[in-house]
Amino acid sequence: MTQPAILRPKELKSNDRGNGARTTPLVTRKCGSTSMINGITAFDPGAAIGLHKHNCEESVMVLDGQAIAEIDGLQYPLGPNDTTWIPANVPHRFINASETEPMRIFWIYASIDATRTMIATGEERPIDAEHHQQGAKS
Repeated sequence: MTQPAILRPKELKSNDRGNGARTTPLVTRKCGSTSMINGITAFDPGAAIGLHKHNCEESVMVLDGQAIAEIDGLQYPLGPNDTTWIPANVPHRFINASETEPMRIFWIYASIDATRTMIATGEERPIDAEHHQQGAKS
């Protein structure tokens, strides 16, 4: 039987996503999950991640700061506790709307086998691969 897990983000390693964004994986295969993945992504002031899509549903909640959610070509301003639900294969990205304050989001993928496909390049990677990057830093 798989054991429950207590995860403390401040004690876990973060992966540099580039462009001022860092992701801390939380629930993953590593802790025994068989059906979902979640984590936190922190954005420096003005930072954004590239437009992408997933092979499964995703939900994102803004924890801190002011965000812009760009979903299927439309932009939505979001603040703390605002939450999105994004169907599979819908292009989207998150942007820190502030040039002076950091922003953090909590995300959940509805599949342990979630992938990310970058719209600009068509490159597809398993989310799991990002969680095991060499050189991850805390």
